[in-house]
Amino acid sequence: MSDETNQEELGATIVNQPKAEAPKKEKTILGDFEMQKKLGQGGMGEVYLARQISLDRAVAIKLLNKEMAKKKGFVERFEREAKSMGKFIHPNAVQVFAYGVLNNQHYLAIEFIDGKSMQNWMDQLGKLPIGDAIHILLRCADALRVAHQEHNVVHRDIKPDNILVTKKGVVKVADFGLAKAVGAGDDEDMSLTQSGTGLGTPLYMAPEQARDAKHVDFRTDIYALGITLYYFVTGKLPFGGDTVVKLIMAKESGKYDNARKHNREVPEKLDMIIDKMIQKDKQHRYASCDELIRDLDALGLEHSSLSFIGGEATSARRTVAAGGGGTGQTKLNMTSMGKTSADIALEAAERLAAKDTTFWYIKHTNQKGQTVITKMQAAQVQQMIKADLIDVKAAGRHGEKGEFLPLAQYPEFQDFMKKRLAKQSAQSRGINMKEMYAKIEKEQKRRNIFRWIRDKVEGVLGGVGFILYLAVIAAVLYGIYLGFPFVREYLETKMGYPPPAKAPVDPGTGPNELAPKSP
Repeated sequence: MSDETNQEELGATIVNQPKAEAPKKEKTILGDFEMQKKLGQGGMGEVYLARQISLDRAVAIKLLNKEMAKKKGFVERFEREAKSMGKFIHPNAVQVFAYGVLNNQHYLAIEFIDGKSMQNWMDQLGKLPIGDAIHILLRCADALRVAHQEHNVVHRDIKPDNILVTKKGVVKVADFGLAKAVGAGDDEDMSLTQSGTGLGTPLYMAPEQARDAKHVDFRTDIYALGITLYYFVTGKLPFGGDTVVKLIMAKESGKYDNARKHNREVPEKLDMIIDKMIQKDKQHRYASCDELIRDLDALGLEHSSLSFIGGEATSARRTVAAGGGGTGQTKLNMTSMGKTSADIALEAAERLAAKDTTFWYIKHTNQKGQTVITKMQAAQVQQMIKADLIDVKAAGRHGEKGEFLPLAQYPEFQDFMKKRLAKQSAQSRGINMKEMYAKIEKEQKRRNIFRWIRDKVEGVLGGVGFILYLAVIAAVLYGIYLGFPFVREYLETKMGYPPPAKAPVDPGTGPNELAPKSP
């Protein structure tokens, strides 16, 4: 029995003897920050919840691992990137507040997020409504756009764990700890990649990053965003494998099931966008976040706020305009400033539907032309109307009993159906929405043909396949050689073509004898 135990028992048996209080643990002070509790630990160090004394606010403190701190090149780069990201201010990115060194301890003070990661939400929800997934992707793309264009920095570790959502529904891209300036020299990156922390997460990383983590560009982040979007709308990952090597080989093959195969609610146009994002050859991906934002915006499926956030979820409108022509200037989102009464009505209906957990029965015509009755919640009905997956003549009823009425007669769907009818009317006047995607579809067909040919060529040109390929060519040529006399005979007998003239032979000589020379 320890002395401490004896003291506790003695204090409990002596009348009026006050029990000795345990000594208070001294608070750890790191410059302007009062450490409170440990939040987690990663490859680069530990993360603590702390209070910034001067401003009396909660922050997260990242302490650099002592082993990392021994590497001069890594520390210099860590400090340089901390200062660079300190200038990176975006409403959808976790902000860096301070960087310092105290008693040989390198630390980074960053914004504390009072919420959960999207991986936590995916573990709970399984998959996301299409509108929620696009809402999150657009804000991540906004943040990455500024990082790419204004700071020339690639994140290199985009994944659901690094996408945080506050309790009010604000999306934040976190952990630029693996970020790398495009064009940085190999020596600068060596300490990071050798430590294993610069390699990213295999499930989401692009093939070129798996081959060489030091040489990446902005399209590497777009690939990871594409894998993340696929995961959000299907609850599955497009590529898998029992080992990291098999996973990378699967990505190198570029073969996967389309998102619509796992979730029929995914519109074909969104499926095409995902396909373009996760092409194994980066030359075939979106060249910039501007292009990606433009195509996602054109779908018109984004939820104004996240439906799975309880309480008063903020609208969290985007504040960085797409299509800035590479200037990287932060601009006000004119869409949010100029919202019409119809937009406000739609947002109100979406918030109301998000809280409705009861089921509706919708009678509509499916893609095969069959009349079917589908059971779904109000938010799903709204989403399908926006995605043009429910025809304008569809009817519904609230609950199992009752009469089917046109969806336009229900307050939950009235404004959505009006917008749908207006769009259909515009299409009938020649404003065909499909023209917006004609280029994408044409490009998709060309890419699929090219990919098929390339895969076939790669397959036959490897090892034994190459020999077989040559054998097939030789067999075809030999077959042509053997068949030529028959073709010639056919032409002579059936088509009336004269046989080729033969050289005259002197009757005094045999076929194998030379003709006598003239004197």
